[in-house]
Amino acid sequence: MTFNLNHIDELKKRANVSYGDAKEALEQCNGDLLEALIYLEQQNKIKPEQNDSCTFLTKCKNLLKKGNNTRFVITKKGSTVLDLSVTVSVIITAFASYIVIPVLLLALFTGHRMKFEGKAGDDSTVNKAFTKLSNAVDLAKKKLMDEEPTVTQQ
Repeated sequence: MTFNLNHIDELKKRANVSYGDAKEALEQCNGDLLEALIYLEQQNKIKPEQNDSCTFLTKCKNLLKKGNNTRFVITKKGSTVLDLSVTVSVIITAFASYIVIPVLLLALFTGHRMKFEGKAGDDSTVNKAFTKLSNAVDLAKKKLMDEEPTVTQQ
């Protein structure tokens, strides 16, 4: 049995299936479009429509939500100096990076610790990298302090 391409296109569009699946369903249901939709539904072949703009907006909303739920925290000797959401931190950095980056470097050299805290805990690889960086800076400071300048006598 052959079918009109319009019927196959219509079924493909409504059920979001391939041409092959649409043709097979119409063949199984003797060309009845409604029966073919029901057949595809029973076969679990109907796929939800994907709208790229909705997907993009959904991803943006999820990213924003995750940024709001994750905190950027700077501490010194156990007390919190700064606690901001990652979203706010990114916005501030984007508009004032010429101030933020030197201040963060200064914080490293003055013994401050940085980390990200989320609901799932703070054992991310970024935090491990922050810890290694802080330890390396502390070690470099210690080496600089231990080396006393030698004065030569004339």
